[in-house]
Amino acid sequence: MTEPLEDTPRRTDPRTFAVRAVAMLSQLVLPLVVGGFTILDKGDFGDALLYFLPLVVLAVGANIFFAYLRWARFTYTVGADDIRVESGVLSREARSVPYERIQDVSIEQKFVPRLFGLVEVKFETGAGGGDDLKLAYLPEVEGERLRELVRSRRDGSSLPEQNIDTDIAPEPDARLLYEMGPGRVFTFGLFEFSLAVVAVVAGAAQQLDFLLPFEVWDWRSWREQIAGPGQWLAGLGVLAQLVGGVIAVGSLIFIGVATGVVRTVLREWGFRLERTDKGLRRRRGLLTRTDLVMPVHRVQALRLSTGLVRRWFGWHSLKLVSLASDSGSANHEAVPFARLKEISPVVAETGFELPDSEIEWHRSSRRYRIDGFLMGFFLMIAIAAALFVSGNSYLAFLPIIAGGGWFALHEYMRWRWDRHALGQRQLYTRHGWFAPSMAIASREKLQSVEIVRNPLARVRGYADIRFGLAGGHLRMRGIALADAMRIRDAVLSSMGEQDFSEVVEAGSQSA
Repeated sequence: MTEPLEDTPRRTDPRTFAVRAVAMLSQLVLPLVVGGFTILDKGDFGDALLYFLPLVVLAVGANIFFAYLRWARFTYTVGADDIRVESGVLSREARSVPYERIQDVSIEQKFVPRLFGLVEVKFETGAGGGDDLKLAYLPEVEGERLRELVRSRRDGSSLPEQNIDTDIAPEPDARLLYEMGPGRVFTFGLFEFSLAVVAVVAGAAQQLDFLLPFEVWDWRSWREQIAGPGQWLAGLGVLAQLVGGVIAVGSLIFIGVATGVVRTVLREWGFRLERTDKGLRRRRGLLTRTDLVMPVHRVQALRLSTGLVRRWFGWHSLKLVSLASDSGSANHEAVPFARLKEISPVVAETGFELPDSEIEWHRSSRRYRIDGFLMGFFLMIAIAAALFVSGNSYLAFLPIIAGGGWFALHEYMRWRWDRHALGQRQLYTRHGWFAPSMAIASREKLQSVEIVRNPLARVRGYADIRFGLAGGHLRMRGIALADAMRIRDAVLSSMGEQDFSEVVEAGSQSA
């Protein structure tokens, strides 16, 4: 058996146009339902059969036809040096991505393609989502085979000879690092409360209140609805308003919590993180199943974070900052919800280390925090002056007291909690007091070090340090100039000692 001939255009699976047709039809459900009820409401069933039914048939047929045309005009070519995609019905578009630009290949299986046994193969280029290539859809076996083929050509290795219709050899037994069962996923969902969903629901209730049998924002209407026989609640007076307010707020909170649980279950169901010879393999999802492999040698930094509430219960998340994509999707979630003792083994697999008790932490400059407070306080004075001039003198002192107090508290807490440290092989930054996070970066894998000083910083003797990461950004703010120079020199020395050809070679061997 041999590999498929190079430079031979291929189409995706023929069932692709059926999947696209189903997706396009789902967009027509609401208009069709509204139109159908509108006609039926008039009671003229003859017009419904004469005009509306042919329109539905025409819309469905047109969607299926255009979905077929898109499938027929889409081809991909796995060449010797690159992978090429041509698409377009009326106007043609051709894209080509060399193998050396492909950082990783991931497989995603959404609900409808999953019913047909199809997957979407995504080639991540490290230049942002707009430059990534996607092949939708391929059979599961072909998706796995194509992922291994592209990786082998990217790394200059060879695959065992096989035909496109031959099943790929099963992956060696992977070592489980972390998984989430149903109980852990549900617990995770309780912490995913969404204020945005609550705001949307509240706004929708206000805009669509005409569909309800009573005024949703009128507490008297709520009192009448929940009073029951005898109108016993009416005699509670002001307490009735409080009860109604508690019920309304409780309903919104319930919706926010329930939405968070549902979203988390759909995204994280069956979460498994395994160590394979290719890297860290993460699989998750209930309706949309994703299969992502994160090569360890491409990990530049780690981000360990928590939230305002979840940190009280000891829950954290771990993300890998990789070369695989831009600063958004490059932060691959390796462990979304776990204890530190469960995260530590995963950190060790990446070659990084969590800070020990002996590491020396440093704060930012006091002058930097004082300057931050003064700038905010002067802004509050300007707002107070504007209120005073406009005739609202009774409000003039509110920005100074409330705003000035907030800026003072914020800068003090940031000075207390934001710290940085320089280890032998890594550097550490801790950021935030409301929702703290910590970044761990390899000194050898950083791409640049930049000292930034604005006019005020030059006068006051401090600076910011920016570290270049292909998969994100890392900075230390308000560092004393002498410390900033020392950190820059140390990191540059580590970067100079790293032979990046060894990193590429190690990646080729691991793949």
